Amino acid sequence: MDRNQVTGLLLIIAMLLGYQFFVAPKIEPTQPEESKKVTKTVPQTTPKAQVDTNALKAAAGDFAAVATGTAQDIVLENKDIKVTFTTHGGKIKQVVLKNFKTYNSFAANQNTPLTIYDESFDKVSFELPTTKGKIDLYKLYFNQVQVNKNADPAKETAQSISFALTLANGQQVAQTYTLAPSGFLLDQQVKLTGLDGVLKNESVQFNWSENVQATEKDLNENRKATVNYLLAEDEEFDQLSENPSSANDATLDKPLTWLSFKKKYFLSGFITKNQPIEKAQIWGTPNTEDSVNIKTLRADMALSLADLKAGKGQYQWYFGPNDYNAIKNIAPGFGKNVKLSYDIFLPITRYVFVPLFNVLETIFSNYGLLIIVLVLIIKTALLPLTYKSYVSMAKMRILQPELNAIKEKIGDDAAKLQQAQMKLYGEVGVSPLSGCVPVLATMPILMAVFMLFPNLINLRQEAFLWANDLSTYDSVLDLPFSIPFYGNHVSLFTLLMTISSVAYGYYNNQNTPDQPGQPIDMKKMAYITPVIFMFVMNSLPAGMSFYYFVSNLVTILQQIGIRKFVDEDKIKQILEENRKKIAAGGGKKSRFSEYLSKQMKAAEEMQKQEKDKKKKN
Repeated sequence: MDRNQVTGLLLIIAMLLGYQFFVAPKIEPTQPEESKKVTKTVPQTTPKAQVDTNALKAAAGDFAAVATGTAQDIVLENKDIKVTFTTHGGKIKQVVLKNFKTYNSFAANQNTPLTIYDESFDKVSFELPTTKGKIDLYKLYFNQVQVNKNADPAKETAQSISFALTLANGQQVAQTYTLAPSGFLLDQQVKLTGLDGVLKNESVQFNWSENVQATEKDLNENRKATVNYLLAEDEEFDQLSENPSSANDATLDKPLTWLSFKKKYFLSGFITKNQPIEKAQIWGTPNTEDSVNIKTLRADMALSLADLKAGKGQYQWYFGPNDYNAIKNIAPGFGKNVKLSYDIFLPITRYVFVPLFNVLETIFSNYGLLIIVLVLIIKTALLPLTYKSYVSMAKMRILQPELNAIKEKIGDDAAKLQQAQMKLYGEVGVSPLSGCVPVLATMPILMAVFMLFPNLINLRQEAFLWANDLSTYDSVLDLPFSIPFYGNHVSLFTLLMTISSVAYGYYNNQNTPDQPGQPIDMKKMAYITPVIFMFVMNSLPAGMSFYYFVSNLVTILQQIGIRKFVDEDKIKQILEENRKKIAAGGGKKSRFSEYLSKQMKAAEEMQKQEKDKKKKN
């Protein structure tokens, strides 16, 4: 292997390794009727715990009358989520996704729903700018509650709960939450009445932080949780870096339409319905030594006080799966919370893979079979390109003896060797790039799969063969040590993918002629690249490794089938006929042949000029 080959190999390894571092509610009283609307006053009593009530009242200023009290929980739920509210702050206390489980619960075969939001790890404050200082609305006790909910959560009617914090002289703070019959959206409205003499003309500060809990098998993937947002002016989507090992932050001085805390497969989002968030400061801090609170996400947001006074403080919360089909229509750009692909490959993912998955899901309940069918559909669609690539390789095999003769005659002079080869290609009307173009055309598909599968919640906790969860790696052997860049486990689907890739490389090498003068020996790379990818893929989703494994097998079978239909003697005859026609001037040259002719003439002219200069000197 010469210096150029070593350099090329090291660059490929560096690119691949670089990419690896950069890819409890209370029991509710029963309702005697289908829909029940209740308005009641919550008694303000001193808590049992020993607290300095005088200090609390003094700190609350004009809100001293509601600075102490006893919290009461109220639950609203539909078929998808269960939301627990508390009168202490009139805020959300807990949100449970009824149809999802954490990985630990799933692995232990426990029917424990996933808690996506809880005051034990989600901290919020809603600071009103009063003339006596900032008052956190979420530390006050709301003394009036109105509930409109269903006795049967399955009923297709919306439910709501309103909290009111009433002071003297008609002064009031009201919060209303509305839950649809299904789905993961919760509407919130905040209204301030009669507080002009109490509040200063400043923004309301809404602060939210979350200690992200592990919901998936791979803690490193969980630590890629981040803050996403959409700038209101140009609907420009952006996010904090997903780096799982370093902290980062950003100051957002432009208005925001929404802001979300994105985990691997789940999402908590705060969305404005009228005026946008005025500005925000956001942070993401990994907790690499903590296996429970694995990352802290935080956002300090400024909201319009004028909107709250005018009754325009209307917001939405989204608590649910980070599923493109579920979130794409919630708000402008909200679907970008799912990283379907790089922008250049996004049309393939959005308009091919996602719709295809949706159709196949209606037919197959087993996702292993679904992946097999998906491969067959994609490979069938790409079959014309595969055929064209094979025919091009057949032409190169036929020309190989002549190429070898040229190599033997000219020797190691790369420039002359290339000119002689190009001349031969022009004589028979063959483009050496014609075999590369079909292969390059399939690369967007491969890259789209590489980006899509790790972010595809459809595979989450779906079992196939020995893999109990296709959305994460399948470990058939846990190692007592960790191998650099590989990990501390052995993924069988990754091994199968690697073996099939090597087998495909071997088969392809038998059908691919040698390319003398190339800086990188592609035949050797056919064996080296799969091994490199084995290290990259070992901790990635089993579903993706299985896709590539099946894809390799289908490609080999396709080429075996194509080989039986391609008559190389006939191709050889066509090349000889082309040679005669082009030599006689009657054949129509391809664009590539015309380009080669121009380039060779230009090269010959330059050589002639250089010789003339040397003679003059």
